[in-house]
Amino acid sequence: MAHEMGFRLSKQRKVILEELQKVTCHPTADEVYDMVRKIIPRISLGTVYRNLEFLSSQGLILKLGGPGEQKRFDGTAEPHPHIRCEICTAVADVECDIVIPQLPEEYAAGYKILNTNVEFVGICPKCQKEQQ
Repeated sequence: MAHEMGFRLSKQRKVILEELQKVTCHPTADEVYDMVRKIIPRISLGTVYRNLEFLSSQGLILKLGGPGEQKRFDGTAEPHPHIRCEICTAVADVECDIVIPQLPEEYAAGYKILNTNVEFVGICPKCQKEQQ
């Protein structure tokens, strides 16, 4: 598949992708690093960061989080809705029949749309308990 896309899926990229696809917790880069180090002990944090960015830019994973927020990564590359805790920043998939909206052309104003992100933001049950 990667060869058809014009890039090589190196051992590091393959392991990062496989580990991300095993989990549903939407880990941070540091958490992905901890997961991958169990398989490739000598991998560097910088290598994990670079490969996460690369895999995201190639559309093989999703990078979640807005400007100034800690990024989280999703091994399911197809656009789908998420719910995020405003306090602890935990992210989870939303399993429902939400249709991802298409932006009408008059609003796109010549943009080439690269991504659509539907995110619900709230306070998770754990953080609600801690606030009480």
